[in-house]
Amino acid sequence: MNSNNSDSNNISGLGSELAKASLDQIPTPNSNAKEIVGLVKNNGRISGYQLSDGTKVSREEGVAMAKAGDIKNVGISHRKDTEYLKSIPDGSEDNNLGSLPSVSE
Repeated sequence: MNSNNSDSNNISGLGSELAKASLDQIPTPNSNAKEIVGLVKNNGRISGYQLSDGTKVSREEGVAMAKAGDIKNVGISHRKDTEYLKSIPDGSEDNNLGSLPSVSE
């Protein structure tokens, strides 16, 4: 049987596709959507987000903004009854939310 490069490409893209499938929703961002540049933490847990315009929003406000297309490069996921934002998998660890700096409330 002859192996080809498309098999290799399909396997390497599978991890990213599986990670995307774990998201409940990937909203379409508006043209003026902001980016998350920092994480607001309380007792080590993410309680909010700092946006590229300097504003800080709660986790709940961030989810609502992302659903409305006001935050880009994130998807919505959930744990039990709590929704939260996750980076859209793109193969790079550098731009993941978990790699962002923590900021004070």
